[in-house]
Amino acid sequence: MPAPFLSSEEYDERAHRQYDCGDYDAALETLKEGLHLYASSVELHVGMGYTRLAREEFALARQAFERGLVLDPEHDDGLVGLGETLLRFGRHAEALSLFEQARRLGCSEDVDLLLSMGRGLYRERLYEEAREAFDEAISASPTNAEAEAALGYTLHRLGEEVAARRHLRRALHLDGDLHEARIYLGHLLYDRGEWRRALEQFEGVPVEEHFDTLALWRVLELKRAIRGEELGGAKLAPWETRLEEIESDSDPIDALLAEIEAGSADDGDQEEEEDGVAHRVQTPEGHVYVGSWRDILRQIRDVRGDDGESIAQFMRREAERERARTGVRIPVDDPEAFLRASARAGLLRIEC
Repeated sequence: MPAPFLSSEEYDERAHRQYDCGDYDAALETLKEGLHLYASSVELHVGMGYTRLAREEFALARQAFERGLVLDPEHDDGLVGLGETLLRFGRHAEALSLFEQARRLGCSEDVDLLLSMGRGLYRERLYEEAREAFDEAISASPTNAEAEAALGYTLHRLGEEVAARRHLRRALHLDGDLHEARIYLGHLLYDRGEWRRALEQFEGVPVEEHFDTLALWRVLELKRAIRGEELGGAKLAPWETRLEEIESDSDPIDALLAEIEAGSADDGDQEEEEDGVAHRVQTPEGHVYVGSWRDILRQIRDVRGDDGESIAQFMRREAERERARTGVRIPVDDPEAFLRASARAGLLRIEC
């Protein structure tokens, strides 16, 4: 029988490249093919786990990690991956135990695994535990900008504003092209009332690299207030154009949801209520909202949204802001999907 064209290591490397490019479908097919030939490959099972996790196929991810750990119970990648997966099921104590086991096996020197731990804990709003993981990552690699930025985001969630800004500045000193951290810092400075410094940070990101509509609105506001620049003028034109480009991406969704809000939403919400479906979510600030998914989103919009902002516009702005801050993508085509993804990102908790 002729030898297979690729070794298990080559399948693993190919899947890694596809995964890193965000082509999870291709990575999945590569791993399936590899496991058909090399069913006892721990790396391929663990790779399958991470790919399933990225596709939010949590039950399948758990199965893949568990198969890998049967073959090698001390595989640190597998332990961390299984821990991340169990976090998605709310099994925090078991996940923390797996992370601690991975640390004992030497994971405390692996920056990538520590960052994975920290991000998983951050998504579950386990901010103290996330801070510990990010602190370890910085100790293992003091010049890692991503670890510094992640610690800054976490400290902000913990209410430690001064330390959050310090670590974000440190991240930008290490990597000036870390655009998400720069925009995040700009928002913190804006909220603090340091307008000029906020504008400096927002302008430090090339206009074509801006994906946060809130940041773009703030750039326009601050440039007009501080420098007296006028809308439609040459200096503001690139920023206005970029804002239009981003907002135009959501036009079909905005139109659809605006139509629903205008009329048919009442029937849909009434049907949902008649079926007895009610949900309850809580924000990190302790605010509780109850009702249908759209009712809850409307309530949150009424508290945090801009004047005259539709639900669709509010979702788009919040999603772009979170993407700029943490790189997490939140869908904006459906209220339930938006709220569930927000919960996974640690922005709120769904209680029922």
